[in-house]
Amino acid sequence: MSFKSKLAGLAAIAVSVLAMSGSVMAADYNWTFQTSETAGEPGFVNKQKWATSVGVLSGGRIAIEILPIGSVVPHTDTLDAVGAGILQGHLTDPSYFSGKDPAFAMMGNLVGAWSDPFELLGFMESGGGNELYAELVEPYGVHFIGAAATEPEAFVSRVPIRTVADLKGVKLRAPEGMVFEIFSKAGAAPVSLPGSEIFSALDKGVVDAADNTVFATNQALGMNDIAHYPLYPGFHSLPMIDISMNKEIWNGLPEDLKAILSASVKQFSFNHIYSVRQLDAAAVALAKANPEIEIINWSGDERTKFRRIAQQEWQNWASRSEMTQRYYDTVTAYLSGRNLL
Repeated sequence: MSFKSKLAGLAAIAVSVLAMSGSVMAADYNWTFQTSETAGEPGFVNKQKWATSVGVLSGGRIAIEILPIGSVVPHTDTLDAVGAGILQGHLTDPSYFSGKDPAFAMMGNLVGAWSDPFELLGFMESGGGNELYAELVEPYGVHFIGAAATEPEAFVSRVPIRTVADLKGVKLRAPEGMVFEIFSKAGAAPVSLPGSEIFSALDKGVVDAADNTVFATNQALGMNDIAHYPLYPGFHSLPMIDISMNKEIWNGLPEDLKAILSASVKQFSFNHIYSVRQLDAAAVALAKANPEIEIINWSGDERTKFRRIAQQEWQNWASRSEMTQRYYDTVTAYLSGRNLL
């Protein structure tokens, strides 16, 4: 099936979804944004709150419906769907688009680079990150409104992993791409599994550990109840959240609504970080109450060792395209200038 035919079919699905949704038609603009989370996850709930805030700030002129992962198109196709107008926007992890350009993997989740979401946001706002990412998505007919981030992802494990050396031979779930390669170079035996299969794989011993999501979500899913050695705070993964919309729609908006959307994304980022931080703290307290669970916090030295391994893989990815090289040069200069390397 051609991409054009695929888009036509997806458009029909989108119309059907919107018809069933009962979207508010009183607004001047009625949009559908798809996310990369399932309904009910903290990230999804916070994105719904963002949409509500946009409605309030715009005086009801903008109404945004937030849909969970896969509602209209697969999570890997939202970039094309937004550019084609099937979706009006998305809030997602850019790593999903690495098949289009390896720069999406680097910009979406530079593994081992960030220990705090505000480090990433600082780079995006003042280190050139926003400009590079906007340039990356523009050819797809997409306008980048702004970036958000979450807390570093935790790590679930059935076996104690106290050092980088302890990763040797550990069967762990990791997404394909940069994360997979870095864990391989650290000595682990990564396995590619969809998120829906992680619990079962851990429970049955198919894998010993898993790169999954933030501590609060892992705790709520019962991951720590079957994998008693979670690593927290996270040491490896801190994905960027891309909030973008159809470029043609953006260009047609009045300036005041553009300003409202831009400001709302910055506010969303702060709200999301502190919301997840609070949820993580409560989940950690709950886990500590279980005597079978031991939360492992890597030392600074071990985090540095892992970062050194990750940096070697950054260099490998940098040579893959002009944009990956530009991003690598920009982000390493930023990190070095702030003594974060």
